[in-house]
Amino acid sequence: MFDISLTKLLREKTAENPNQEFMVYSDRDLRFSYAQFDKRVDDMAAGLYAIGVRKGDNVGIWATNVPDWLTYMFACARLGAVAVTVNTSYKLHELEYLVRQADLTTLCLTDGVKDSNYVQMIKELVPELDEYERGCLKSKKFPYLKNVVFMGQEKYRGLYSSPELLLLGQHVDISIIHQIENEITADDVVNMQYTSGTTGFPKGVMLTSRNIINNGYSIGESMRYTSKERVCLPVPLFHCFGIVLGVMAVLTHGATHVLLESFDPLVALASVHKEKCTAIYGVPTMYIAELNHPMFNMFDMSSLRTGIMAGAGCPVELMKTVMDKMNMKEITSVYGLTETSPGMTQSRWNQSAEVRATTVGYELPDIEVKVLNPETNEECAIGEQGEMCCRGYNIMKGYYKMPEATAEIIDENGFLHSGDLGVKDPDGNYRITGRIKDMIIRGGENIYPREIEEFLIDIPQIKDIQVAAVKSNRYGEITGAFIILHEGQTLTEEDVIEYCRGKLSKYKWPQFFMFLDEFPMTGSGKIQKFKLTEMGTKYRREVMKVED
Repeated sequence: MFDISLTKLLREKTAENPNQEFMVYSDRDLRFSYAQFDKRVDDMAAGLYAIGVRKGDNVGIWATNVPDWLTYMFACARLGAVAVTVNTSYKLHELEYLVRQADLTTLCLTDGVKDSNYVQMIKELVPELDEYERGCLKSKKFPYLKNVVFMGQEKYRGLYSSPELLLLGQHVDISIIHQIENEITADDVVNMQYTSGTTGFPKGVMLTSRNIINNGYSIGESMRYTSKERVCLPVPLFHCFGIVLGVMAVLTHGATHVLLESFDPLVALASVHKEKCTAIYGVPTMYIAELNHPMFNMFDMSSLRTGIMAGAGCPVELMKTVMDKMNMKEITSVYGLTETSPGMTQSRWNQSAEVRATTVGYELPDIEVKVLNPETNEECAIGEQGEMCCRGYNIMKGYYKMPEATAEIIDENGFLHSGDLGVKDPDGNYRITGRIKDMIIRGGENIYPREIEEFLIDIPQIKDIQVAAVKSNRYGEITGAFIILHEGQTLTEEDVIEYCRGKLSKYKWPQFFMFLDEFPMTGSGKIQKFKLTEMGTKYRREVMKVED
């Protein structure tokens, strides 16, 4: 077990191999060695200190995976400040909630994504930015907010820029930064991540260096990582998948990050080819996009050995296809949630392909995992479905300013309750069977979407499928199938019903169908089933005019 702060870990790995490549952006041939990155972190930490960032402050990072994303995060760690990751898809209302709830003192942002202009949005929320001198901000809505920083070269009224911070930092005695660094412990909060908000208001999950470093190390060990790994990360850094499964697993092994500013299947494939990556990460939809790209066969995947498929249910056939066509014979899956830093269980590189494709493996070292009966809190027997729970070093410090919500998820025995349903098999591997809240209750019958998804995905025309509840006056809920077809394919509702006939209990058959081009997603790649429920219910009542 590591008993070290994040900033000290970076120092140690830099000292071990200063010339090793720390991170690479292959599409623009931008490269930082460990020594170069560590120096930039020092400079940025001094700049943040110059504008008033202090130990314990909450500093927001709102950006795609731009080259300085990690610089700002590690600079916060060096000051003992908390890097609060902001979902890149947030709109005005969500941003307002987070800035207020997190008590942000500083918000670092880029120009935005797609139809979201971040600078415009923050100026709409904080009009005082145009009135006050930088460093002297007084906001009526956000009394804690003192600074807004643009993570780039451009200059905006009321905002600092990265070059200005680096310039201001030159007037700070670096020994002050080093002194602060020496006072930081492994149990100080270093990162706060807001849950995706697939249900209810997002909650700030407080994670310590001990949480994320040890979890990342264990995940890397399960994949046989060494300093020679070159790990392609097309997943967002604002999420645990990017920061822990990715950055912490790579850093603890002194390896190299190959980063993408945002997911693009062509850039991901080209990066693997050019940098000879040994691993690549993604949620199932990312792998589907890569495999189905018309230029897939032009790229050499032979350097790949392993990777992680996580963040959503991993279809068995997709996992097997990735093993075969992308040469990822040792691909694994990790199961967990932000509140568990995030990994609870992981399949291992040396387990059979069948086990790695159908389970999420077994518990990571120093983490106790149990399947508990949601009603009695007693441990379930082998093969009996219950709630996935765990305790250990990986449990979050709590939800920020939400002690009641923290107490609801962590019981008196220290077990964190995931809200996910699972079973443990005789070999000790776990299989996730669904979400307690995703469960469809049709006229008193419990239906688990994951089971139906795994069954229907084998229909050749179906590229991807999600099953979610659709409201019904008669049954309470019915089963809705939301389907994305392979390009050029056709499929009817009758075809699906015929496929189910004789193979699946009739009460589990989908009773509502919707064919889509894409699923509603969170910024971290999770499918928002509640939105599918809303879409299906609205369509059924307003378009189909079903009254039940």
